[in-house]
Amino acid sequence: MRIREEIEEREEAILSPLAAKSSRAERDRYEPKDPLRTAFQRDRDRIIHSKCFRRLKHKTQVYIAPGDHYRTRMTHTLEVGQIGRTVARALRLNEDLVEAIAMGHDVGHTPFGHVGEFALRDMVGHFNHNEQSLRMVEVIEKNGCGLNLTKEVRDGILGHTGTHIPYTLEGQIIRTADRIAYLCHDFDDAQRAGMLDSRALPIEVREYLGITPSEMITSMVKDMVESSMDQAAIKMSPVITEVMNSFRRFMFTNVYLAPSMIPEREKAAYVVKHLFTYYLEHPEALRHEVGHNRIVSVTDIVDYVAGLTDQYAIKLFKEFHIPHIWDA
Repeated sequence: MRIREEIEEREEAILSPLAAKSSRAERDRYEPKDPLRTAFQRDRDRIIHSKCFRRLKHKTQVYIAPGDHYRTRMTHTLEVGQIGRTVARALRLNEDLVEAIAMGHDVGHTPFGHVGEFALRDMVGHFNHNEQSLRMVEVIEKNGCGLNLTKEVRDGILGHTGTHIPYTLEGQIIRTADRIAYLCHDFDDAQRAGMLDSRALPIEVREYLGITPSEMITSMVKDMVESSMDQAAIKMSPVITEVMNSFRRFMFTNVYLAPSMIPEREKAAYVVKHLFTYYLEHPEALRHEVGHNRIVSVTDIVDYVAGLTDQYAIKLFKEFHIPHIWDA
């Protein structure tokens, strides 16, 4: 069979000269190539079958378990992948690489969304979820062996936010697609929660992007494609970039940092900080995670707490800090 080879040949013939080609992908550890899948397809599958990916379905995006229809880290990840693939296809870039990066970009996120991230940062001084996502796929998965992903996928995961800019255009796509996805679906969830409606949007957002999540995504994706066509970097037009920044400021003021959200955010941060402190004072409680022949480190505690789902973090907090009630 030459299935993989034929896919790689099609990439060379069809994709843009600026696209990342799977036949040139690099891994830190050598392994024989798959007969059916390209390197990037294989990376996507490894991430999807990983434990850290499965936990995303029980991790908060913005709202802490308020109902069945709100986004989770899992649904956010799928939405980022959908937006990313649309842009990649339009620009003749590598859709498989885009999807692999999208599936892995948030696997290092903490319970309770950014609240948990900030709480761990308060405890240890430095913690960023993009770096933890990279650590998750490089070091923690497969019992400490990592997934041995390609350098292109790992670079895109690290660079989906923060100061590092991915060197592939596919990684740059996810960097922007992530922001488009969370702004639009968080606005949608905020409307569902009764926090705001489209009439509250800044006038420039309504004028340039629209008033529904679908219109907003379409407007920004279309601009992204038009501005990046045959370019050496993924970008948006200056006008839409400024409108998106206005939309983001609006969301921070009215949703992410809204007074009505503060009590629940404080409770979530309290849980994360106290779990960290508990394991710092009782390292023996993590022996089952790190092995009995090794001293539990602060890094081990961070890895464990960051990997918890919302509900399991609450379960542990209750177990450690709330008295058990005797059965009647």
